[in-house]
Amino acid sequence: MIDHMAIQVANVPASADFYDRVLAPLGAQRTKQFGEFISFGTTGHTLWLVPATDDGPAREVHLAFAAPDRAAVDAFHAAAVAAGAESLHAPRLWPQYHESYYGAFVRDLDGNNIEAVCHTA
Repeated sequence: MIDHMAIQVANVPASADFYDRVLAPLGAQRTKQFGEFISFGTTGHTLWLVPATDDGPAREVHLAFAAPDRAAVDAFHAAAVAAGAESLHAPRLWPQYHESYYGAFVRDLDGNNIEAVCHTA
């Protein structure tokens, strides 16, 4: 259903470096640069990082990225923490969502709640 989305970040190059590291275990990479905007995806340009336009505090966004397996969720979490993210929830099962929901949550450089999730057993 979602073709693409954009999130505002305080420092596009720093955030792009962060997402280079945390999306690699999920098979995603930079796909395009258009001026100051940088996109990521596995195919296409699903996630765009764009410069913040307001001086006020940003509103938190929650993004959940699909992981092909639980090992990729683990690798996402490790890469994110190594890249300076705050760990919100280490990888684990979340049976309250459904019995095979395996996810990890981190806070990115701009305070967004970023998740990797695998839905298979």
